[in-house]
Amino acid sequence: MSDAAFEIRHDEADTAFTVSVADVDIATYVYRPDAPAEESPKPYLYPLRTLSGADVGVYRPWDHRWHKGLQMTLSHVSGENFWGGPTFRQGAPGTGYVWGTNHGRQIHRDFAQRPVADADLTVTELLDWVASRGETWLDEKRVLRFHGADTGEGIWALDFTTDLTNVRAEPLQLGSPTTHGRPAAGYTGLFWRGPRAWTGAELIAAEGRGGDGLMGERADWAAVVGEHDERDGGATVLAFAGSSSAPPPVTWFARSEQFAALNPSPAFDTEIQLEPGETLALRHRFVFVDRMLSRGELDELADRYAL
Repeated sequence: MSDAAFEIRHDEADTAFTVSVADVDIATYVYRPDAPAEESPKPYLYPLRTLSGADVGVYRPWDHRWHKGLQMTLSHVSGENFWGGPTFRQGAPGTGYVWGTNHGRQIHRDFAQRPVADADLTVTELLDWVASRGETWLDEKRVLRFHGADTGEGIWALDFTTDLTNVRAEPLQLGSPTTHGRPAAGYTGLFWRGPRAWTGAELIAAEGRGGDGLMGERADWAAVVGEHDERDGGATVLAFAGSSSAPPPVTWFARSEQFAALNPSPAFDTEIQLEPGETLALRHRFVFVDRMLSRGELDELADRYAL
């Protein structure tokens, strides 16, 4: 594996930075987003591209305006919605997805240090998670590590790690729509939404598994293999379940039938109770490949990039 150098470019408004390899912009991280309250403003990675510049993400799709490339967020936090959109509620009054005024937001506080780009680019960010009434509920230390860029193979990788600490005076319940009564809707945590063209794309997972039957299952890794609009060929996005410090096992919210999505959920069907002062540590990895891989190739790549 030959490593190519990363470069980083900050915007003048101090709202985002862009990462590039060999003069190709592969990711922009927007850390001060301009988004309405109902989308639960939060940092996100978009545009998100392969080393040849092919798009492997989507921004504010009409069906879920709060979906933006790759983002870390939580759908159910003691009644607060840091995900965006309506909140799923079970039981009268207000059964199903209900719009409310319970939207939280993530506020960029600072970078721990000015990142220096090379074959490995690491960015450490400090954030506050502020509930709808203005109280800070979570303190976050987030690390984004861009690495493993190989222009010959058309591969680059992103490690996404986070330490979320409860700074509230009482426990926080971290859940999902499934923990609140909706089957097969356990989305929460690090969430990737694929391009529109990848609707119905092939979903492949470890140990011979795959397809939309992966929803709610556990596997070391999962990948979506899709074809591009506008340009010939396709790409592969490989995600590793990684680890969680909480008791519930990381479980996949993964699909492609309605739209392509990969989400290693830490609270798919079991709530996490985060005590005051306690930290939830999550570790994940995404790998972006500039061609469509077979299952055999994915097995080999997953072994090489395993966490």
